[in-house]
Amino acid sequence: MNASDPIFDTLLGKISTQSARAGIIGLGYVGLPLAIAVARKGFAVTGFDIDPQKIAALGSGRSYIAAVPDAALAEELGAGRFQASADFAELAACDVIIICVPTPLTAHRDPDLSFVEETSRSVARSLRKGQLVVLESTTYPGTTDDVVKPLLEATGLKSGHDFFLGFSPEREDPGNAHFETATIPKVVAGDGPKAASLMSAFYGQVVAQVVPVSTNATAEAVKLTENIFRAVNIALVNELKVIYDAMDIDVWEVIEAAKTKPFGYMPFYPGPGLGGHCIPIDPFYLTWKSREYELPTRFVELAGEINSGMPKYVLGKLTEALDRQFGKALSRSHILIIGLAYKKNVSDIRESPAFKLIELIEERGGKASYHDPHVPEIPATREHMPLKGRRSAALTEAAIADYDALVICTDHDAIDYAMLARSARLIVDSRNALPRRHITGANLVKA
Repeated sequence: MNASDPIFDTLLGKISTQSARAGIIGLGYVGLPLAIAVARKGFAVTGFDIDPQKIAALGSGRSYIAAVPDAALAEELGAGRFQASADFAELAACDVIIICVPTPLTAHRDPDLSFVEETSRSVARSLRKGQLVVLESTTYPGTTDDVVKPLLEATGLKSGHDFFLGFSPEREDPGNAHFETATIPKVVAGDGPKAASLMSAFYGQVVAQVVPVSTNATAEAVKLTENIFRAVNIALVNELKVIYDAMDIDVWEVIEAAKTKPFGYMPFYPGPGLGGHCIPIDPFYLTWKSREYELPTRFVELAGEINSGMPKYVLGKLTEALDRQFGKALSRSHILIIGLAYKKNVSDIRESPAFKLIELIEERGGKASYHDPHVPEIPATREHMPLKGRRSAALTEAAIADYDALVICTDHDAIDYAMLARSARLIVDSRNALPRRHITGANLVKA
């Protein structure tokens, strides 16, 4: 990088002086907080999305992401630092383009890169010299260089010379009050030293700490490693929960005691399964890629098997409790699921095990309703279309008395657990929500 490179030097200068315009594609849980964080640092930002409802909401100052309050959005709109658009031709005016689109799994649990590929084609249609293109979507090692790069270079422009390409994995944690986009260390990498330098320069202006790694594939592997670590350890405590329950040992008490050890132990907590946009999905990206090298991923696949089996375990505890306490079959019971979101205090329902529980209850002839203060109605998504439009049930003492049992699937803080304990005939608690609040009773079953 010693020789002068006008294209690189010009872009680096724009980034260094905050005169570069950033274009962020995908205004969801990752893209919108990132867009506002970038705008707060003085960059002009255009956020792109194919959903006209999101564009309209943002244009009127209404945020649909809890991590971005309306006031924060209004501030950046008012200052002229942020705008939302569905016109992807405007990407031509952007100096830094960041792709934050979903990377789900297919029905066969294989990576679905259709959103990444289509977005890359959209970028290519407006690609020009002097742009930095970044992928943030979680994916398998090699995606940036082997999938995105060829689509962009089909324009005739060359990565590392005409434009620059990098990868930086998102690390959002919805509902975490201790960290936000700007305070979470950012792993960055680029296709060659110039791209890597631009990545560090840009993200270094936005976040408190950048962590450069040697290649895009390494950065992609970092994100998978983080989420596989969680998936495997959660599977471990889920398996221990089943084993200790058979031994009449409270796994929650075991974990609380074990975590007092100041070294060599990190607490993970069991539950009714895994949810969210990362942990239930990302491990399978590595599993799929590893087949190319004819290498098994035994830990990863076993963790997935254990975690995906937890809703059936909870259902078994529910069925047993209904029979033991009331002599009633699940097929003749009305069950209220407490918490539809995949984690406490958020509205994100992606991959939530609560949906599997509802499906299992209704497959067996039972009736299932839900209450979630953060999810007033089940939206139209391709995963949950049969449940579209169902609304959160009222949570009053009179209403609770009409249910045969409650299943605590997500332990939102807004729930009055003492009232549940007073009013419910039976509570199956998969989150230790009641004992953690020192609430006990004969109607409580841990699951």
